[in-house]
Amino acid sequence: MHKLKQFTFALAAVCALSTACGQPGTTETTSASAAETKAETTVETTAAVESKAAVASGNETAAEQTIDTVGLVPVSAADLKNGTYDISVESSSSMFKIISCALTVQDGAMTARMTMGGTGYLYVYMGTGEEASKVPESDLISFEENSDGTHSFTVPVETLNEVLPCTAFSKKKEKWYDRELVFEASGIPADAFLNTSLKTVEDLGLADGTYTVEAALTGGSGRASVESPAVVEVKDGKAEATIIWSSSNYDYMRVDEEKFLPVNTEGNSTFVITVTGFDSPLTVYADTTAMSTPHEIEYTLTFDSSTLEEQKQ
Repeated sequence: MHKLKQFTFALAAVCALSTACGQPGTTETTSASAAETKAETTVETTAAVESKAAVASGNETAAEQTIDTVGLVPVSAADLKNGTYDISVESSSSMFKIISCALTVQDGAMTARMTMGGTGYLYVYMGTGEEASKVPESDLISFEENSDGTHSFTVPVETLNEVLPCTAFSKKKEKWYDRELVFEASGIPADAFLNTSLKTVEDLGLADGTYTVEAALTGGSGRASVESPAVVEVKDGKAEATIIWSSSNYDYMRVDEEKFLPVNTEGNSTFVITVTGFDSPLTVYADTTAMSTPHEIEYTLTFDSSTLEEQKQ
C-alpha cells in the first residue's frame, strides 16, 4: 500500500509539471487514483474476513458458568411429536442471554428460534469459533430483527437436555465468542412425547378416589429422596400426588411453569403436585434453601401404575 501511494504521488507531480501536455497526464493520474482506491478496498475487505476468523481468547470473555445436566435425560426429535413448544435455554455466559425460545419439531428434526436479550451479535454457529471461522459465510446463521427491535437466531438443535457448543460473532469486537447452551425439555408437555409407556388417568380407568403408588426419584446429587409409596388423589379425571421430601430445605416445587408451595409448616418439605401421567418420568424442579443462594434442582419422578392401590374410606 505504501509503494502504491508513493507511485500515485509521483504521477500527480508529473501531471502538475506537464499541464501543458493536456489530457494524457490527467488520464494517467485518474487511472492511478482508481487503482489505489481498489487496492485500499481489497485491503479493508481482507481485514474484515480475517477479523471474522478471529476467536476470542479466555481472558477476553466474561466469566463462564458450568451448566449442570446431572440427572437430565437426553431428548431427541425422535422422542417428540411434530409441533412448536416454548422452552427455556440455559447459557454458560451472562453476555449471551436468551430471553425466550420456541422449539419446532418437524419430521425428525428440531430447530430453535432464540430471541436474545441484546443486539450485539451478527452471526451464530452451532459449534466452536474455530469451526465457524473455517466454514463458508452461507453456513453461518444471521439474526432476524423483530418488530420490537430484538434479534432472533434460528438454529438446529441436535438434542435437548445436553450441553451443546454455540459460538457467536460480536459486531463490536469482530471476534467469535464460544458459549455452551442447554435446550431444556422440561417445558414440553407430557403428551407431546412419543412415549407409549405413558399412561394417563383415563388410560388406566381410575375412578375418583385416594390411591397409593410407588414413586421413584432421580436427579440432583443423588442424596435427596421422597417417601414411597406416595398418596395420589384422583378427581374429575385429574391426579395429584403428595410428595414428602427427605429434608425441610425446599421452599417450592415446579412442574412445567406451574409452581407449588409447601402444604406444611413443620417437618420435611411436603407438596401436592399435578401428575400428568404414570410409568413415564415426570420432570420436576425443587428449589433448595440448603445452600448460600437458593436455586432450583431438576429431578424426575416416576409413578409406577402397577403398584396403584385404592384406599378405601
